[in-house]
Amino acid sequence: MIKFGPSGNSVAFYAAGYKSTEQSANYVKDLGLDCFEYPFGKGIMLSESKATSIGETFKEQDIEISAHAPYFINFANPDDEAAQKSYGYVLQSAKFIRLMGGRRVVFHPAAQGKATREEAVARTSDRLKVLRDYIYLNGYEDIMFCPETMGKLAQIGTLEEIVEFCKIDKCFTPTIDFGHINAREQGSLKTVSDYKSRLEYMIAELGFDRVKNFHVHFSKIMYGGKGEVKHLTFEDTEYGPEFEPLAVALKELKLEPYIVSESAGTQDVDALTMKRIYNKI
Repeated sequence: MIKFGPSGNSVAFYAAGYKSTEQSANYVKDLGLDCFEYPFGKGIMLSESKATSIGETFKEQDIEISAHAPYFINFANPDDEAAQKSYGYVLQSAKFIRLMGGRRVVFHPAAQGKATREEAVARTSDRLKVLRDYIYLNGYEDIMFCPETMGKLAQIGTLEEIVEFCKIDKCFTPTIDFGHINAREQGSLKTVSDYKSRLEYMIAELGFDRVKNFHVHFSKIMYGGKGEVKHLTFEDTEYGPEFEPLAVALKELKLEPYIVSESAGTQDVDALTMKRIYNKI
């Protein structure tokens, strides 16, 4: 079933005196939310025992946990040694999310750099095929590896690129960040049809079963000529996208993703707002 939750801990979480991720499980549960994304963005800096402890508390509260792999990943890097590090970041994230009892690892695919778009996408695709082999060799085929749509024009990760990457193997499931798509496309997501056209494209290319429980990031995002500038909160009235049209599209297409709020500091409140909007439709 569809699930809603925050990415990391909010300003309100710390203001209430909480400090540890183990406390996040009960905090999220008490809010009436269903999932939580652990951010490894700046690197994996916790012990295996700490990861296991986190997993135990989330299991007790019946809160699903996913992980966002480090931001350093770049499968389009022309340096093979740097690419090897990217494989390691993804595989280590899988190791730790398994210790936490989760099954989803979100990762940013690549940056274009000085290569042409075609060269960077081709190199990313080739490296993801190698990553697929590493996934099976290391016994991580039970984990969902989720390449994400990206918000800056210089990043690899249009909707079409992510769908093509996911065609490489069933171990890859799309993370669709609708705020990123909206920022990259200069405010393209406004109506139910805007969302449905993207979702129907995914279903046509990957099949309903592959898309039904895909991963979603959602927040309002400020953008400029080069795409994403910064994440905002639902209080912002200048930039989108709005969640209600997406909620309608998901219900009409019978899709049940994990929806993770990446709002700037209010990710718990905004995740709850999305759940309430969805349940009212």
